[in-house]
Amino acid sequence: MKNLLIIGHTFPEPSTTAAGSRMLQLIELFLEDGYSITFASTASIGDKSADLKSLGITSETIQLNNNSFDEFLLKENPTIVLFDRFITEEQFGWRVSEVCPEALKVLDTEDLHFLRKAREAVVKQNKPVEEANLFTETTKRELASIWRCDLSLIISEAEMTLLQNTFAIPKDLLFYLPFLLSSISDKKIESLPTFKERNHFITIGNLLHAPNVDSIKILKKEIWPIIKKQLPKSELHIYGAYAPQQIQELHNPKEGFIIKGWAENSHTVMQQALVCLAPIRFGAGLKGKLIDAVQCGTPFVTTKIGAEGIYNSPTKNDYKKENWTDFIKKAITLYTDEKTWLEKQHQGFETLVNRFDKTLFIKPFLSKIETVQNNLSQHRNNHFFGQILQHHTVQSTKFMSKWIEEKNKSK
Repeated sequence: MKNLLIIGHTFPEPSTTAAGSRMLQLIELFLEDGYSITFASTASIGDKSADLKSLGITSETIQLNNNSFDEFLLKENPTIVLFDRFITEEQFGWRVSEVCPEALKVLDTEDLHFLRKAREAVVKQNKPVEEANLFTETTKRELASIWRCDLSLIISEAEMTLLQNTFAIPKDLLFYLPFLLSSISDKKIESLPTFKERNHFITIGNLLHAPNVDSIKILKKEIWPIIKKQLPKSELHIYGAYAPQQIQELHNPKEGFIIKGWAENSHTVMQQALVCLAPIRFGAGLKGKLIDAVQCGTPFVTTKIGAEGIYNSPTKNDYKKENWTDFIKKAITLYTDEKTWLEKQHQGFETLVNRFDKTLFIKPFLSKIETVQNNLSQHRNNHFFGQILQHHTVQSTKFMSKWIEEKNKSK
Protein backbone atom coordinates (compact mmCIF):
# COMPACT_ATOMS: atom_id res chain seq x y z
CA MET A 1 0.00 0.00 0.00
CA LYS A 2 1.38 3.40 -0.99
CA ASN A 3 0.65 5.86 1.81
CA LEU A 4 1.35 9.56 1.48
CA LEU A 5 1.27 11.85 4.49
CA ILE A 6 1.18 15.56 3.67
CA ILE A 7 2.06 17.90 6.51
CA GLY A 8 0.56 21.22 5.49
CA HIS A 9 1.49 24.68 6.65
CA THR A 10 -2.26 25.32 6.30
CA PHE A 11 -5.13 23.40 4.75
CA PRO A 12 -5.07 24.28 1.03
CA GLU A 13 -7.20 27.19 -0.18
CA PRO A 14 -7.03 27.02 -4.01
CA SER A 15 -9.52 29.87 -4.38
CA THR A 16 -7.30 32.30 -2.44
CA THR A 17 -3.68 31.31 -3.08
CA ALA A 18 -1.53 29.85 -5.83
CA ALA A 19 0.05 27.67 -3.13
CA GLY A 20 -3.36 26.11 -2.52
CA SER A 21 -3.79 25.34 -6.21
CA ARG A 22 -0.28 23.90 -6.33
CA MET A 23 -1.02 21.58 -3.42
CA LEU A 24 -4.19 20.27 -5.06
CA GLN A 25 -2.20 19.57 -8.23
CA LEU A 26 0.24 17.47 -6.21
CA ILE A 27 -2.62 15.69 -4.46
CA GLU A 28 -4.24 14.86 -7.81
CA LEU A 29 -0.92 13.54 -9.12
CA PHE A 30 -0.47 11.14 -6.21
CA LEU A 31 -4.12 10.05 -6.22
CA GLU A 32 -3.86 9.12 -9.89
CA ASP A 33 -0.81 7.01 -9.03
CA GLY A 34 -2.77 5.02 -6.48
CA TYR A 35 -1.66 6.62 -3.22
CA SER A 36 -3.76 6.71 -0.08
CA ILE A 37 -3.42 10.26 1.26
CA THR A 38 -3.72 11.84 4.68
CA PHE A 39 -3.43 15.60 4.99
CA ALA A 40 -2.36 16.87 8.42
CA SER A 41 -1.84 20.40 9.69
CA THR A 42 -1.60 22.37 12.89
CA ALA A 43 -3.91 24.96 11.30
CA SER A 44 -7.69 24.95 11.40
CA ILE A 45 -9.89 24.15 8.42
CA GLY A 46 -11.37 27.41 7.16
CA ASP A 47 -14.45 28.26 5.11
CA LYS A 48 -12.25 28.62 1.99
CA SER A 49 -10.34 25.38 2.53
CA ALA A 50 -10.62 22.73 -0.18
CA ASP A 51 -13.04 19.87 0.43
CA LEU A 52 -10.43 17.14 0.78
CA LYS A 53 -12.98 14.62 2.00
CA SER A 54 -14.70 14.67 -1.39
CA LEU A 55 -11.38 13.55 -2.89
CA GLY A 56 -11.16 10.61 -0.52
CA ILE A 57 -8.47 12.27 1.59
CA THR A 58 -8.42 12.06 5.37
CA SER A 59 -7.77 15.36 7.18
CA GLU A 60 -6.13 15.43 10.59
CA THR A 61 -5.29 18.22 13.00
CA ILE A 62 -1.90 17.69 14.63
CA GLN A 63 -0.16 19.37 17.54
CA LEU A 64 3.25 20.94 17.77
CA ASN A 65 5.61 19.88 20.54
CA ASN A 66 3.54 16.85 21.42
CA ASN A 67 4.40 13.16 21.21
CA SER A 68 0.86 12.49 20.00
CA PHE A 69 2.32 13.18 16.56
CA ASP A 70 4.71 10.24 17.02
CA GLU A 71 1.75 7.97 17.77
CA PHE A 72 -0.05 9.39 14.75
CA LEU A 73 2.98 8.57 12.55
CA LEU A 74 3.12 5.00 13.79
CA LYS A 75 -0.53 4.54 12.92
CA GLU A 76 -0.19 6.14 9.47
CA ASN A 77 3.06 4.35 8.60
CA PRO A 78 3.63 6.54 5.51
CA THR A 79 5.84 5.51 2.61
CA ILE A 80 6.24 9.19 1.68
CA VAL A 81 5.99 12.30 3.86
CA LEU A 82 5.54 15.54 1.94
CA PHE A 83 6.36 18.73 3.85
CA ASP A 84 4.53 21.85 2.73
CA ARG A 85 7.32 24.47 2.98
CA PHE A 86 10.48 24.25 5.02
CA ILE A 87 8.87 25.44 8.24
CA THR A 88 6.83 22.23 8.57
CA GLU A 89 9.98 20.18 7.96
CA GLU A 90 11.71 22.04 10.80
CA GLN A 91 8.78 21.33 13.08
CA PHE A 92 8.11 17.69 12.25
CA GLY A 93 10.98 16.36 10.12
CA TRP A 94 13.07 15.10 13.02
CA ARG A 95 10.09 13.18 14.39
CA VAL A 96 9.51 11.57 10.99
CA SER A 97 13.19 10.55 10.83
CA GLU A 98 13.01 8.93 14.26
CA VAL A 99 9.62 7.22 14.01
CA CYS A 100 9.53 6.34 10.28
CA PRO A 101 13.18 6.29 9.14
CA GLU A 102 12.37 4.46 5.89
CA ALA A 103 9.77 7.02 4.78
CA LEU A 104 10.84 9.13 1.83
CA LYS A 105 10.97 12.77 2.91
CA VAL A 106 9.92 15.23 0.20
CA LEU A 107 9.91 19.01 0.60
CA ASP A 108 7.62 21.15 -1.53
CA THR A 109 9.27 24.56 -1.26
CA GLU A 110 6.33 26.39 -2.97
CA ASP A 111 8.83 29.17 -3.58
CA LEU A 112 12.20 29.90 -2.01
CA HIS A 113 11.22 31.87 1.08
CA PHE A 114 14.72 33.21 1.64
CA LEU A 115 14.79 34.62 -1.89
CA ARG A 116 11.43 36.34 -1.53
CA LYS A 117 12.31 37.83 1.85
CA ALA A 118 15.74 39.03 0.70
CA ARG A 119 14.19 40.76 -2.28
CA GLU A 120 11.51 42.35 -0.12
CA ALA A 121 14.14 43.72 2.26
CA VAL A 122 16.21 45.32 -0.48
CA VAL A 123 13.17 46.80 -2.27
CA LYS A 124 12.12 48.47 0.99
CA GLN A 125 15.57 50.10 0.98
CA ASN A 126 14.85 51.42 -2.53
CA LYS A 127 17.64 49.33 -4.01
CA PRO A 128 17.56 46.99 -7.04
CA VAL A 129 16.61 43.39 -6.32
CA GLU A 130 19.96 42.35 -7.81
CA GLU A 131 21.56 43.75 -4.65
CA ALA A 132 19.56 41.49 -2.34
CA ASN A 133 21.59 39.74 0.34
CA LEU A 134 20.80 36.05 -0.07
CA PHE A 135 23.09 34.87 2.71
CA THR A 136 20.70 35.23 5.64
CA GLU A 137 19.47 33.24 8.62
CA THR A 138 16.36 32.26 6.65
CA THR A 139 18.61 30.97 3.88
CA LYS A 140 20.51 28.79 6.34
CA ARG A 141 17.26 27.33 7.66
CA GLU A 142 15.71 26.67 4.25
CA LEU A 143 18.86 25.16 2.74
CA ALA A 144 19.31 22.95 5.81
CA SER A 145 15.78 21.69 5.28
CA ILE A 146 16.53 20.92 1.63
CA TRP A 147 19.64 18.97 2.66
CA ARG A 148 17.73 16.98 5.31
CA CYS A 149 15.06 15.88 2.84
CA ASP A 150 15.53 13.17 0.25
CA LEU A 151 14.03 15.32 -2.51
CA SER A 152 12.89 18.94 -2.81
CA LEU A 153 10.37 20.15 -5.38
CA ILE A 154 11.36 23.44 -7.02
CA ILE A 155 8.70 25.36 -8.90
CA SER A 156 10.91 27.69 -10.95
CA GLU A 157 13.87 27.00 -13.22
CA ALA A 158 15.44 30.23 -11.98
CA GLU A 159 15.40 28.82 -8.45
CA MET A 160 16.89 25.52 -9.65
CA THR A 161 19.77 27.48 -11.14
CA LEU A 162 20.22 29.58 -7.99
CA LEU A 163 20.32 26.56 -5.69
CA GLN A 164 22.83 24.68 -7.82
CA ASN A 165 25.11 27.51 -8.90
CA THR A 166 25.12 29.80 -5.87
CA PHE A 167 24.64 27.30 -3.05
CA ALA A 168 26.03 24.08 -4.59
CA ILE A 169 22.95 22.00 -3.78
CA PRO A 170 23.35 18.68 -5.64
CA LYS A 171 20.99 18.37 -8.58
CA ASP A 172 20.04 14.88 -7.36
CA LEU A 173 18.34 16.44 -4.31
CA LEU A 174 16.18 18.72 -6.45
CA PHE A 175 13.35 18.17 -8.90
CA TYR A 176 11.91 20.87 -11.13
CA LEU A 177 8.13 20.61 -10.87
CA PRO A 178 6.22 23.74 -11.90
CA PHE A 179 2.46 24.20 -11.95
CA LEU A 180 0.91 21.08 -13.48
CA LEU A 181 -1.70 22.27 -15.97
CA SER A 182 -4.01 20.54 -18.40
CA SER A 183 -3.60 21.21 -22.10
CA ILE A 184 -5.81 23.97 -23.40
CA SER A 185 -7.92 22.71 -26.28
CA ASP A 186 -8.92 24.62 -29.39
CA LYS A 187 -12.51 24.30 -28.22
CA LYS A 188 -11.63 25.93 -24.91
CA ILE A 189 -9.78 28.76 -26.66
CA GLU A 190 -12.75 29.36 -28.97
CA SER A 191 -15.09 29.54 -25.96
CA LEU A 192 -13.13 32.35 -24.29
CA PRO A 193 -14.47 35.91 -24.59
CA THR A 194 -12.98 37.83 -27.49
CA PHE A 195 -11.11 41.13 -27.35
CA LYS A 196 -14.33 43.04 -28.08
CA GLU A 197 -16.30 41.09 -25.46
CA ARG A 198 -13.93 42.03 -22.65
CA ASN A 199 -13.45 45.22 -20.70
CA HIS A 200 -11.28 46.82 -18.01
CA PHE A 201 -8.01 45.92 -16.31
CA ILE A 202 -7.62 43.38 -13.52
CA THR A 203 -5.18 42.43 -10.81
CA ILE A 204 -5.67 39.56 -8.39
CA GLY A 205 -3.87 37.86 -5.52
CA ASN A 206 -4.04 36.93 -1.85
CA LEU A 207 -3.81 40.22 0.05
CA LEU A 208 -2.07 38.71 3.04
CA HIS A 209 0.88 38.23 0.69
CA ALA A 210 3.31 41.17 0.91
CA PRO A 211 4.28 41.25 -2.82
CA ASN A 212 0.60 41.62 -3.75
CA VAL A 213 0.02 44.44 -1.28
CA ASP A 214 3.10 46.25 -2.58
CA SER A 215 1.92 45.74 -6.16
CA ILE A 216 -1.44 47.38 -5.47
CA LYS A 217 0.25 50.35 -3.82
CA ILE A 218 2.43 50.79 -6.90
CA LEU A 219 -0.63 50.61 -9.13
CA LYS A 220 -2.41 53.27 -7.08
CA LYS A 221 0.51 55.66 -6.84
CA GLU A 222 2.63 55.20 -9.94
CA ILE A 223 0.62 53.53 -12.68
CA TRP A 224 -3.14 53.83 -12.55
CA PRO A 225 -3.46 57.65 -12.51
CA ILE A 226 -1.59 57.84 -15.84
CA ILE A 227 -3.54 54.98 -17.45
CA LYS A 228 -6.84 56.43 -16.26
CA LYS A 229 -5.96 59.82 -17.73
CA GLN A 230 -5.33 58.27 -21.14
CA LEU A 231 -8.18 55.75 -20.93
CA PRO A 232 -10.84 57.63 -18.92
CA LYS A 233 -13.55 54.98 -19.39
CA SER A 234 -11.37 52.15 -18.12
CA GLU A 235 -11.43 50.65 -14.62
CA LEU A 236 -9.01 48.57 -12.59
CA HIS A 237 -10.72 45.73 -10.75
CA ILE A 238 -8.71 44.42 -7.79
CA TYR A 239 -9.53 40.96 -6.48
CA GLY A 240 -8.06 39.15 -3.50
CA ALA A 241 -8.99 37.55 -0.20
CA TYR A 242 -8.08 38.94 3.20
CA ALA A 243 -7.59 42.57 2.12
CA PRO A 244 -6.06 44.60 4.97
CA GLN A 245 -7.47 47.97 5.93
CA GLN A 246 -4.74 49.86 4.06
CA ILE A 247 -5.88 48.21 0.81
CA GLN A 248 -9.60 48.61 1.46
CA GLU A 249 -9.07 52.33 1.96
CA LEU A 250 -7.72 52.65 -1.60
CA HIS A 251 -11.16 51.83 -3.03
CA ASN A 252 -12.23 54.77 -5.21
CA PRO A 253 -14.93 54.14 -7.84
CA LYS A 254 -14.68 57.71 -9.14
CA GLU A 255 -11.08 57.04 -10.11
CA GLY A 256 -11.93 53.60 -11.46
CA PHE A 257 -9.77 51.98 -8.76
CA ILE A 258 -12.16 49.34 -7.45
CA ILE A 259 -11.42 46.89 -4.64
CA LYS A 260 -13.63 43.91 -5.44
CA GLY A 261 -12.51 41.54 -2.68
CA TRP A 262 -12.41 37.77 -2.89
CA ALA A 263 -13.33 36.09 -6.17
CA GLU A 264 -14.80 32.63 -5.66
CA ASN A 265 -13.56 31.67 -9.12
CA SER A 266 -10.51 33.56 -10.34
CA HIS A 267 -10.92 32.34 -13.91
CA THR A 268 -14.45 33.72 -14.16
CA VAL A 269 -13.34 37.27 -13.39
CA MET A 270 -10.00 36.98 -15.20
CA GLN A 271 -11.49 36.04 -18.57
CA GLN A 272 -13.84 39.02 -18.43
CA ALA A 273 -10.89 41.43 -18.32
CA LEU A 274 -8.85 42.76 -21.23
CA VAL A 275 -5.49 43.05 -19.50
CA CYS A 276 -3.95 41.83 -16.24
CA LEU A 277 -1.58 44.23 -14.46
CA ALA A 278 1.06 42.84 -12.12
CA PRO A 279 3.81 45.35 -11.17
CA ILE A 280 5.51 42.86 -8.85
CA ARG A 281 8.69 44.30 -7.34
CA PHE A 282 9.69 41.32 -5.22
CA GLY A 283 8.76 37.70 -4.77
CA ALA A 284 9.88 34.23 -5.80
CA GLY A 285 8.58 31.07 -7.44
CA LEU A 286 5.86 31.27 -10.09
CA LYS A 287 3.13 33.89 -9.93
CA GLY A 288 -0.24 32.15 -9.90
CA LYS A 289 -2.12 35.21 -11.10
CA LEU A 290 -0.10 35.25 -14.32
CA ILE A 291 -0.62 31.55 -14.92
CA ASP A 292 -4.36 32.15 -14.40
CA ALA A 293 -4.20 35.03 -16.87
CA VAL A 294 -2.55 32.86 -19.52
CA GLN A 295 -5.14 30.10 -19.03
CA CYS A 296 -7.91 32.66 -19.47
CA GLY A 297 -6.39 34.19 -22.57
CA THR A 298 -5.83 37.48 -20.76
CA PRO A 299 -2.51 39.13 -21.73
CA PHE A 300 -0.55 40.54 -18.82
CA VAL A 301 1.96 43.25 -18.11
CA THR A 302 4.48 42.52 -15.38
CA THR A 303 8.06 42.99 -14.23
CA LYS A 304 11.21 40.90 -14.50
CA ILE A 305 10.42 39.37 -11.11
CA GLY A 306 6.81 38.70 -12.11
CA ALA A 307 7.75 36.89 -15.31
CA GLU A 308 10.57 34.90 -13.71
CA GLY A 309 10.19 31.20 -14.37
CA ILE A 310 7.29 31.60 -16.79
CA TYR A 311 9.28 32.23 -19.95
CA ASN A 312 12.30 30.16 -20.92
CA SER A 313 14.11 32.99 -22.63
CA PRO A 314 14.32 36.62 -21.43
CA THR A 315 13.68 37.73 -25.01
CA LYS A 316 10.37 35.86 -25.07
CA ASN A 317 8.55 38.52 -23.07
CA ASP A 318 9.22 42.19 -23.70
CA TYR A 319 7.18 43.37 -20.70
CA LYS A 320 9.73 42.46 -18.03
CA LYS A 321 11.61 45.68 -17.33
CA GLU A 322 10.78 47.36 -14.04
CA ASN A 323 10.13 50.66 -15.77
CA TRP A 324 6.73 52.13 -15.03
CA THR A 325 6.76 54.36 -18.13
CA ASP A 326 7.32 51.33 -20.31
CA PHE A 327 4.88 49.28 -18.21
CA ILE A 328 2.12 51.88 -18.75
CA LYS A 329 2.82 52.11 -22.47
CA LYS A 330 2.55 48.36 -22.90
CA ALA A 331 -0.64 48.23 -20.83
CA ILE A 332 -2.32 50.89 -22.96
CA THR A 333 -1.18 49.24 -26.19
CA LEU A 334 -2.61 45.88 -25.14
CA TYR A 335 -5.86 47.54 -24.08
CA THR A 336 -6.34 49.40 -27.37
CA ASP A 337 -4.60 47.33 -30.06
CA GLU A 338 -6.39 44.09 -30.84
CA LYS A 339 -3.59 42.76 -33.05
CA THR A 340 -0.99 43.10 -30.28
CA TRP A 341 -3.45 41.67 -27.78
CA LEU A 342 -4.06 38.57 -29.94
CA GLU A 343 -0.32 38.07 -30.44
CA LYS A 344 0.30 38.08 -26.68
CA GLN A 345 -2.66 35.82 -26.04
CA HIS A 346 -1.32 33.29 -28.57
CA GLN A 347 2.14 33.50 -27.00
CA GLY A 348 0.56 32.66 -23.66
CA PHE A 349 -1.20 29.57 -25.04
CA GLU A 350 2.10 28.38 -26.52
CA THR A 351 3.74 28.80 -23.14
CA LEU A 352 1.09 26.63 -21.47
CA VAL A 353 1.64 23.82 -23.96
CA ASN A 354 5.43 23.96 -24.05
CA ARG A 355 6.27 24.66 -20.41
CA PHE A 356 3.43 23.75 -18.05
CA ASP A 357 1.53 20.82 -19.56
CA LYS A 358 1.42 18.27 -16.75
CA THR A 359 2.12 15.39 -19.12
CA LEU A 360 5.67 16.73 -19.47
CA PHE A 361 6.42 16.19 -15.78
CA ILE A 362 4.28 13.49 -14.17
CA LYS A 363 6.05 10.37 -15.47
CA PRO A 364 9.58 11.73 -14.86
CA PHE A 365 8.59 12.79 -11.34
CA LEU A 366 7.04 9.46 -10.39
CA SER A 367 10.06 7.71 -11.88
CA LYS A 368 12.34 9.87 -9.73
CA ILE A 369 10.32 9.04 -6.63
CA GLU A 370 10.56 5.32 -7.38
CA THR A 371 14.30 5.49 -8.05
CA VAL A 372 15.07 7.29 -4.80
CA GLN A 373 12.79 4.98 -2.80
CA ASN A 374 14.41 1.88 -4.23
CA ASN A 375 17.89 3.19 -3.43
CA LEU A 376 17.12 5.21 -0.31
CA SER A 377 20.07 4.14 1.81
CA GLN A 378 22.58 4.79 -0.97
CA HIS A 379 20.89 8.06 -1.87
CA ARG A 380 21.25 9.28 1.70
CA ASN A 381 24.85 8.14 1.89
CA ASN A 382 25.60 9.96 -1.37
CA HIS A 383 24.35 13.13 0.30
CA PHE A 384 25.70 12.46 3.78
CA PHE A 385 25.70 16.13 4.69
CA GLY A 386 21.95 15.80 5.18
CA GLN A 387 22.54 13.14 7.83
CA ILE A 388 25.04 15.42 9.54
CA LEU A 389 22.28 18.02 9.82
CA GLN A 390 20.09 15.42 11.51
CA HIS A 391 22.75 14.91 14.20
CA HIS A 392 21.68 15.89 17.71
CA THR A 393 24.37 18.54 18.12
CA VAL A 394 22.65 20.80 15.58
CA GLN A 395 19.04 19.85 16.30
CA SER A 396 18.09 22.90 18.31
CA THR A 397 14.55 22.69 16.97
CA LYS A 398 14.21 19.12 18.23
CA PHE A 399 15.40 19.79 21.75
CA MET A 400 13.42 23.01 22.05
CA SER A 401 10.33 21.05 21.03
CA LYS A 402 11.05 18.35 23.61
CA TRP A 403 11.58 21.01 26.29
CA ILE A 404 8.23 22.61 25.48
CA GLU A 405 6.60 19.18 25.45
CA GLU A 406 7.85 18.43 28.96
CA LYS A 407 6.94 21.91 30.16
CA ASN A 408 3.37 21.45 28.90
CA LYS A 409 3.08 18.15 30.74
CA SER A 410 3.78 19.87 34.07
CA LYS A 411 0.90 22.32 33.69
